[in-house]
Amino acid sequence: MAEPGSGPAGGRRRPPPGRVSPEALAAQRGGAVEGLAWLGRPPEAKASILYRLLRLVARFVIFVVFRFRIGTSGQERLPHGGYLLVAAAHRGWMDPFVVMHAIPAEPRAWFLGSAPSTFTSRWRERLIHRLGGLLPVWRGGIGIDQHVTAARAVIANGAVFAQMPEGTVSGPPGRIGPFRTGWAVIAMRTDAPIVPLAIAGTEELYLGRRLASQVLPVTSARALAGLAPDAAFPPEGSREELALAHRMSDALAGILGPAVEALYPWTVDAAGRPRRLRRRLTWLLLRRGRLDRDG
Repeated sequence: MAEPGSGPAGGRRRPPPGRVSPEALAAQRGGAVEGLAWLGRPPEAKASILYRLLRLVARFVIFVVFRFRIGTSGQERLPHGGYLLVAAAHRGWMDPFVVMHAIPAEPRAWFLGSAPSTFTSRWRERLIHRLGGLLPVWRGGIGIDQHVTAARAVIANGAVFAQMPEGTVSGPPGRIGPFRTGWAVIAMRTDAPIVPLAIAGTEELYLGRRLASQVLPVTSARALAGLAPDAAFPPEGSREELALAHRMSDALAGILGPAVEALYPWTVDAAGRPRRLRRRLTWLLLRRGRLDRDG
């Protein structure tokens, strides 16, 4: 009989995915290559034939097979391209699909996404690399400069740079969690229009689940920071920039928080409604681990 903690052949059992650090996962792959360095090409705004085809397949799976329903409003507020989209609450793997459902197929959206959660297999990484739409981030603090560079490239090409400032799928249902400040630094340094998108209902998925999103009025980094339209931003990397990023995060939370809370009741089903395939669908594209829903 194998000793506790050993595999069938006596070798050490690998720890569950949720307990492997991002740094260790990156090391297994030869390093933490992020953003444009991983992509190796300009982030395109044009929707390729492959992207349009897989988008149709995804819509069939989401709306026909899984029978999800997504209520969306406010699309008339969307700029034509070259903007930042900042979405909350981020509660599951469906959030990027909810974002893509809220905006046109073209110009394309590009996400800063968690590499450890997304690259769970080599074939998925290869497919996403060819398909586009993701600029991976490995936790461990490589720095924000390369993400600013990626955002500038996306915006310069007329595409959409999408961010989820909570930075994690943990958090309370129907309410936003604390915002990290990286999105605000990117917003200041790109000085692009900001589109807030409220999302609700993605924390638990099952057949027939209702989800919701709402495009909120376009704003700007200066408006969120309380600056005059022609005011200069603080020097990059300064304490003043970080303080302004905190102020912007508080202001954006004040906009998105009430919108998420208003959307959430529509997504809630009666307690006795069957929740078929709940565990399988909730974790379908997530690396399994503990999710704190009490925050």
